[in-house]
Amino acid sequence: MSMKRKSWVTSLMSVVLISMFVTACGGNTTSNTASSAAPAVDKSTTTPAAGKKSSLTVGMVTDIGGVNDNSFNQSAWEGLKSFESQTGGKVDYLQSQGDADYVTNLNQFVKNKRSLIWGIGFMMGDAMKQVADANKDSKFAIIDAVVDAPNVESVTFKENEGSYLVGVVAGLMTKTNKIGFVGGAEIPVIKRFELGFVAGVKAVNPNAKVVINYTGAFNAPDQGKAAAATIYNDGADIIFHAAGSTGDGVFNEAIERKKKNKDIWVIGVDKDQSATFGNDVTLTSMMKRVNEAVIRVSTDLDKNDFKGGKVQDLGLAENAVGLPEKNPNIPADILKKVHEYEVKIVNKEITVPTAK
Repeated sequence: MSMKRKSWVTSLMSVVLISMFVTACGGNTTSNTASSAAPAVDKSTTTPAAGKKSSLTVGMVTDIGGVNDNSFNQSAWEGLKSFESQTGGKVDYLQSQGDADYVTNLNQFVKNKRSLIWGIGFMMGDAMKQVADANKDSKFAIIDAVVDAPNVESVTFKENEGSYLVGVVAGLMTKTNKIGFVGGAEIPVIKRFELGFVAGVKAVNPNAKVVINYTGAFNAPDQGKAAAATIYNDGADIIFHAAGSTGDGVFNEAIERKKKNKDIWVIGVDKDQSATFGNDVTLTSMMKRVNEAVIRVSTDLDKNDFKGGKVQDLGLAENAVGLPEKNPNIPADILKKVHEYEVKIVNKEITVPTAK
């Protein structure tokens, strides 16, 4: 479902990059689990751009969810691989096993003179601030956090707006009037998912009960599975997760129950998770187009238009959040209703609750 606004990728593909090709700077990078292998890339973002090749080298540090989290780390990496395909720039990543790895991994990319260093996730904010302040000649960008430094560009999302729309879907499609939300850590970015979702449910179905469960982890599928089991056992038939790879466990629990002909669903997050878990269990997903944000900022640097010290806060108006284009499990009349709410949010007729 989309308002058919022009996507960033379409606009980026029209730009002829003029940077001359030179030898990529920096040596090979190692980490706890560094790899040159990438997850599958969304074909909609991989068409090579015309023009001369870029000289940029871009590094990405994941949070503890890992590059294959089926969520925002993976989406960010897919964006960088698309940037590489479009421009000829070189990209790689370092994977963090814990909070202590953030500063180490960021500094490793500084040492290897990457042109731009990405940090993925709210929890990396303090580490990036520390490293950016100590390395003022390096350029950084971060997803889901605001870092006040002249050499850092921050990108945040209005997750509450897209979550409101999937809340409308859940509120109209629940048969039990019980709906679940499984979050990772109870931090502002995840609270935005929760608050927007609950508001969307209540807007169309004030009698529905939303059960909230925070696992405290983004990399614990077993905890996600246990949380989902508790919520489904309580009578819920739809669960929305915003929990990184912990959400894989929510899907796993639903898949097992589907085998017993249970009429239950999961709403995915960040990516169209039906591509991973199938349409049999995925009702829809709250798309958070991290990949396109990563492409946009990286390409800005390639055009000498890096916005250090600035914050981009992206929502429905920028087509940065919302439902996938295809939603085979949602009836047409409900999709029409979702579109009506989308228009109202963009036009500021509805103010969606948020968290800071």
